[in-house]
Amino acid sequence: MSNLNTLTTIDAAKLDAFVNRAVGDLASAYGGVMVSLGHKLGLYKALAGAGPLNATELAARSGCAERYVREWLNAQAAAGYLDFHAISATYELSPEHAMVLADEDSPAFLPPAWNVPASMWFDEDKALAAFRTGRGVAWGEHDSRMSCGSAAFYRNGYRASLVPQWLPALDGVVAQLQAGVEVADIGCGHGHSTVLMAKAFPESRFHGFDAHAASLDAARRNAEEAGVAARASFEQTDAANYANRQYGLICFFDCLHDLGDPEAAARHAAETLAPGGTVMLVEPFAHDHAEDNFNTVGRLYYAASTTICCAHAIAEGGRLVLGAQAGEARLAKVFRKAGFTHFRRAAETPFNLIFEARR
Repeated sequence: MSNLNTLTTIDAAKLDAFVNRAVGDLASAYGGVMVSLGHKLGLYKALAGAGPLNATELAARSGCAERYVREWLNAQAAAGYLDFHAISATYELSPEHAMVLADEDSPAFLPPAWNVPASMWFDEDKALAAFRTGRGVAWGEHDSRMSCGSAAFYRNGYRASLVPQWLPALDGVVAQLQAGVEVADIGCGHGHSTVLMAKAFPESRFHGFDAHAASLDAARRNAEEAGVAARASFEQTDAANYANRQYGLICFFDCLHDLGDPEAAARHAAETLAPGGTVMLVEPFAHDHAEDNFNTVGRLYYAASTTICCAHAIAEGGRLVLGAQAGEARLAKVFRKAGFTHFRRAAETPFNLIFEARR
């Protein structure tokens, strides 16, 4: 017998409110599939700047079957992603929504990020086994959509902020990069951050390090396409064993919390940092107390942390499993224990905290 049957009172209003909330979350999950289809089929791009279109017109513009397009349009209008004009039975993508859904260079562009929850569902059996056994799940054990979606989620934010805002927020670092230093990008993934810096600072040399071979292959392709392959190299290694080139700048972009031993990574950074060098630590935005992260961004990050970040850290031995919502105090403690005497918050966004650390 269900424990619910033993309860004497149920607040009907609270029950209805929560059912509505859960159904709303379910609708959002369905909606993510619609966003991915709209992106991959070019439907959003066909709508962008076109004004009101009906289903037949959008089908012709996108090369898709009209009956499917009509249903997709109604799903998008029901979600508030498209404006619906009842008199003309047409649909319109506003310029603001186009920045999120159609403009691949916009810092707000999001559709590829839906690859991450797709991979989380695909990898559910691995998550179930991890919960039951305590074992980890390494980054490379996930469906490939996870690394691609994560790279896409952060890429445009880095493009908008890294060179014009974050690096200038670090004392003296831009001048050093302009003069020419060695730079290490730890956990570089697809190399978007490495390539952005290499394009901006031609006098410096950039070295991307990651443990995931497939991501490094993508990073090399990205560097070639950007024309910086001669100044941006990539090597498969872990965060505590990359070569000591006496780096003027060592970067951790949204990766320290994924490591099984972040203190060892910070110690190695201290050992390989040139005199006067700087560590730039970029981490997911988080307050120090869990209850202060109970919001939409925190919900997203805690969910990803459960199946991706903590799982990878545990797969690497899990000496200190920070999770994606570590917060400034815990991060500062890691660097103090590694021998750094200077640690400050240099900048922040709704999604990231940016720290400067020096020995």
